[in-house]
Amino acid sequence: MSHDQAAYGLWTLVVFNSAIFIMFAYSFFKPANARDWRTFSAFSAFIVALFVEMYGFPLTIYLLSGWLQTKYPGLDFLTHDAGHLWSTLLGEKGDPHFGPLHIASYVFLGFGFYLLSNAWNVLYHAQRRHTLATAGPYARIRHPQ
Repeated sequence: MSHDQAAYGLWTLVVFNSAIFIMFAYSFFKPANARDWRTFSAFSAFIVALFVEMYGFPLTIYLLSGWLQTKYPGLDFLTHDAGHLWSTLLGEKGDPHFGPLHIASYVFLGFGFYLLSNAWNVLYHAQRRHTLATAGPYARIRHPQ
């Protein structure tokens, strides 16, 4: 894939992906009352915003577009590489995917997953101890396992 191709402004992809995800969620959720519809609408808005950021036009580039065009007049902000704003602003040359910021983000993501896995284990064991401690002598009679 060439990184000089347009990576943003793909509005048909926004509509298609949003519709697929929202219909998939609707097939499982099936809102029945006003509260359910409000929840489903909030989820749908999140999905649409997610795909607009991914394929439509990123909000950060939109908000900074006036300043960015005066500072970097020859740069096409609809390409994928220009979407890595920190690499562009710091003047990094070459592929931004192998720059120090991108590598640092991978390290932070890995560390975040490591923290999540440790927290999940602690939470599981704490919940298990709490269930066993509060069950009482008749817990198996009332709630067979």
